Amino acid sequence: MLWVVPERFQSNRRSTLMPVTFLHTADWQLGKPFAGIADPQKRALVQQERLAVLDRIAAAAQESGAQFILVAGDLFDSPSATKATVAAACSALGRMAVPVLAIPGNHDHGGPGSIWEQEFFKRECAALAPNFRILLTPEPVELEHVVLFPCPLLRRAESMDPTAWLREEGRFAEVAPDKARVVLAHGSVQGFGGSTDEEESPVGSNRIDLGRLPSGSFDYVALGDWHGTKAIASHAWYSGTPEPDRFPKGEANEPGHILRVTVARGILPEVERLATARLRWQQIEWIFTEDSALDALRQTISEWLGQQAGRDLLRLELSGSLGIAAGVELQQALESWDARLLRLKLTDFTTTAPSSGELAALTQRAGDPLISRVASQLAGVAAGAGEDAVIARLALRDLYALVVAD
Repeated sequence: MLWVVPERFQSNRRSTLMPVTFLHTADWQLGKPFAGIADPQKRALVQQERLAVLDRIAAAAQESGAQFILVAGDLFDSPSATKATVAAACSALGRMAVPVLAIPGNHDHGGPGSIWEQEFFKRECAALAPNFRILLTPEPVELEHVVLFPCPLLRRAESMDPTAWLREEGRFAEVAPDKARVVLAHGSVQGFGGSTDEEESPVGSNRIDLGRLPSGSFDYVALGDWHGTKAIASHAWYSGTPEPDRFPKGEANEPGHILRVTVARGILPEVERLATARLRWQQIEWIFTEDSALDALRQTISEWLGQQAGRDLLRLELSGSLGIAAGVELQQALESWDARLLRLKLTDFTTTAPSSGELAALTQRAGDPLISRVASQLAGVAAGAGEDAVIARLALRDLYALVVAD
């Protein structure tokens, strides 16, 4: 059965050519809480970017001549998205001047209690996004120049391969044989798929075995679940999330894109990455081997941040040792970075190693005998090992900031 969209969303192009161009995207996860961002205003800004990117996708659809948009799962972050999130999502979908078709993923699965069966969603979708369709049944969907083969997840963790219904050789031979065939699936391909971060709980793998699909039966496989853009084969891609939502997990992880795909029956698809991200998630590991290394770190972060604020998130892992004065300067720099960044996730294993001059400035204060005695006692404890020594070094740094640095 051919899906008929409202007239205002129908293309004026009536080419007789079989190739079709569309956008492949996935893992929008609208409504993601970002609980690791402590500041509520910054958290709201990051959440808003997940909606703002949808207008960039709409613009890309117009600029690239896409005839429709495919969302390979996880349009929403959970089945319990707020009404405000649902309304904003439907409004953004309606602004995409082409049909948008999606399958449920593990976060917004299509089982009982799903967001797709809720009356509020149905009303908002009908009013704001008549061009949107959620595909909840594994059966062919025929469009003008393409046949879609959706593999929806009907529960958070499927024990069966969701593409298993496509394996029968010749089963779809009579289904529009001249039209391109596109599979839409969400899950882990051969052990490669969605990777959790510290803010998520691991779930079932929803394994997909593309090797068991009949050779040549499908022209493109649009995958979701892995948040980076990655080609699994010449005809099978993860689009990744269009707006990054976690810190990098290696050089191969390239989020922040959508894919422009041109495909025809029996021809290898043409796939082009289109950048859509605004937020920048960065990770820096830094070892202090001497106090001057702090200046190098400040220069590195300054060059990355520039003069902007409210766009960047940084995971900063520090180790090594600094003198007391340099340690004080580090704390001041961290305070500034934390204010400018949307999130500073800090892991600080830096130890305080006071120089002889810094110790003398604290322990040899003729005018402040009490401070001298306290500093001498702290210095003695700091020279040892264990938790008490760590606390003493921090106390020396704070004391130095109060009576010397000022």
